[in-house]
Amino acid sequence: MPTTKKHDHIFDDFKKCLKAIMVCKVACFNLRVSELVTKDWIPRDGETLLTREGFIFYVFGYEHPENRVFAFLKYIPSNLAHHFPIRFLKQKWKLGNLELSRPEKLYTPQNYQKFLETFRSSFPHYLYCCPFRGKEVLSVPLEHIERVYLPSECLQEIFKKEKRDCLQEETVELVSLLSAESQVPIQDFGIHGSVGLNMHSKYSDIDLVVYGSQNFKKLESTVNKLADEGVFSHVFTKKIDHTRKHRGRYNDRRFVYNAVRKYEEIDAPHGKLKYTPVKNVSFSCEVVDDSENMFRPAIYPIRDYQPDDSASELSEEHVPAKVLSMIGYYRNVARQGDVVKVSGTLERVENVETGEVSYQVVVGTATREKEYIEPV
Repeated sequence: MPTTKKHDHIFDDFKKCLKAIMVCKVACFNLRVSELVTKDWIPRDGETLLTREGFIFYVFGYEHPENRVFAFLKYIPSNLAHHFPIRFLKQKWKLGNLELSRPEKLYTPQNYQKFLETFRSSFPHYLYCCPFRGKEVLSVPLEHIERVYLPSECLQEIFKKEKRDCLQEETVELVSLLSAESQVPIQDFGIHGSVGLNMHSKYSDIDLVVYGSQNFKKLESTVNKLADEGVFSHVFTKKIDHTRKHRGRYNDRRFVYNAVRKYEEIDAPHGKLKYTPVKNVSFSCEVVDDSENMFRPAIYPIRDYQPDDSASELSEEHVPAKVLSMIGYYRNVARQGDVVKVSGTLERVENVETGEVSYQVVVGTATREKEYIEPV
């Protein structure tokens, strides 16, 4: 469109107006996408979230505030990695056209604090000051979610493929074998990680999910049976692997399996309980129930609290009734009747509705290094 210098400012204003309209349209589209992917969605531990900025978060646990999801960061867009003062793995991942980098260490207290600092200064909408925990935590606003990847749907997509690569084929073979041997339906399996997101390499592991506590126990028994028969082998690289036996090797491919609650097993409304840290404690105790030890958080009802030192001595009313592990590594590490050593943070738990007070010990507060659950 020809213009004169006299009309340049009118044309500039027109361009600015047009740009504003386009930005508005894009924002409205993104809002509709976000509303669509989160409509009627009940977040479950380990589900994968792609955000508007390209961050990949994994849902943590089952208790979430309204319009937000507690989650931990796993992949960072490579073009945003400079915001994070941490070390990254050399390997890169590709999700469509998005290049992703992964922190060298994901779950250390130091890295978590650095994540909080970066989000506070550059992406503050991912921080949430939780009134029931009394602290600032990472969480993803629903309106910033571009896509939710459900492990069950990711696995179904692999099964539906007419052409599968070697790793996808091994995934189908392994799940089919485990389902047939354990009598756990294939629809009660899912897949996490790079294979589920279709951004795997030939060196990737198969990261399986099984839904439901009873299904997990069936699968655990089957994995141990097949390992004894030589169908595949257990992988032991850490001390607790000998207890959990949740990692194996199938056709020279490593795999791991973990449990996720079925929807009917979820009873964790946010705001029902208020948590207040009391002090750090170290002790031994006996596990009295293992029906929820396979999930994250892993729950271990206990008895016979025995302090390791004078600083961990407690009055009778403060003795914890259970231990919770926020660290996935300590899932399924003890069974009913086992004695364990624990280092964690004693918490006061108040039922907001009834005023009832109890105490628990949390392992994985991201405030100090030496927190653990170890079988004796």
